[in-house]
Amino acid sequence: MSGIQENTAAESGLEVAPAPNALSPEQVADYLLRNPDFFIRNTEVLVAMQAPKRWSGDGVIDMQKVLLDRQQGAIDDLRACAEQVIETSRGNMSVQTRTHAAVLALLAVNSIDRLAQVVTDDLPLLLDVDMVTLGFERDQPTAVPINAMYIRPLAAGTVDRVLGFDRNVLLVRDMTDDGTVFDAAAGLIRSAAMARLRPSRSMPMGLLALGSRGTIFHPGQGTELLGFLARVVEGCIHRVWDGRR
Repeated sequence: MSGIQENTAAESGLEVAPAPNALSPEQVADYLLRNPDFFIRNTEVLVAMQAPKRWSGDGVIDMQKVLLDRQQGAIDDLRACAEQVIETSRGNMSVQTRTHAAVLALLAVNSIDRLAQVVTDDLPLLLDVDMVTLGFERDQPTAVPINAMYIRPLAAGTVDRVLGFDRNVLLVRDMTDDGTVFDAAAGLIRSAAMARLRPSRSMPMGLLALGSRGTIFHPGQGTELLGFLARVVEGCIHRVWDGRR
């Protein structure tokens, strides 16, 4: 075909320029013979090569080629799995680092108002979420001023209704909220991570909720860091409120 094109170009009086940096099969073969360790040093090239068939023709199957292709598929699957593990590990490290920064911010406060402000204003930036809310139920007298700015008052039984009676942490991929958890932003929140704040003598049942416009939260994710963050919030509330009584 190329010969016909060259003849046609010659007959028309046009010069056919050789392809730049083009190598002939002979040159490639000569280079490989002079560099027998080429494929050892460039294994990705060898992986991309196609193995020749030992037989051809209708009704003949080259079992060696089939096995090689299958092995190559297994290698590709392992590579994809390894890349996924690496990416997940990086994501986990990022979440852990962000959680540590959030804890340090909470430990630095010295008042309940400042603590609530850090939770609602600073934690969304530190944890890379769109909203964080802090609320307490109103079913018992408490030293915590649940009507203070940044703290949402919740009706009695809200935490059990939202999380379930037997759960301390809940991850939701598709959040449906009537405004109880995220107030006016309920329609914007798509996924959420919520944790129970356990009651004590000076604190009623509470709820810590992280919300995102995307689907960053979903069942099956680890909840250890969220549970840890909730315990830190509990401890900080006891410290900053009980300390001023």
